[in-house]
Amino acid sequence: MASDWQALTKLTAGAPFTIERVRLLDHDMAIEGRFGLPPLARLSGDDQVFVAAFVRCHGSIKQMEKFFGVSYPTIKNRLNRIGALLPFVEVEPAAEPGRPAAGELLSQLERGDLTVDEVVRQLRKREDER
Repeated sequence: MASDWQALTKLTAGAPFTIERVRLLDHDMAIEGRFGLPPLARLSGDDQVFVAAFVRCHGSIKQMEKFFGVSYPTIKNRLNRIGALLPFVEVEPAAEPGRPAAGELLSQLERGDLTVDEVVRQLRKREDER
């Protein structure tokens, strides 16, 4: 028998929805209104299982490879895709106006737009200014 969230996921087929009534079972109380879902709950059921497995594996991609029977790049690609759906966690501080973020500096380095020395110099300058 499918759980309630799995049934709801199948019923909505990925279409956006809001919750309009919440019942607190222990208090025999209902609250009505428009309640959005938290970001993790907006993921597909399969992605929610993937995230739960990742947490249970303590973030070990090797364990995820074994558990799902797929390669490292497959796990990384799925993590990147899911991560893009969860923008509420800021991993890298926002760049200051007129100054590229560290990730952008690394992208410029990969493209050959900057040298290693130029990237190091810009990162050190930031640290010195703090």
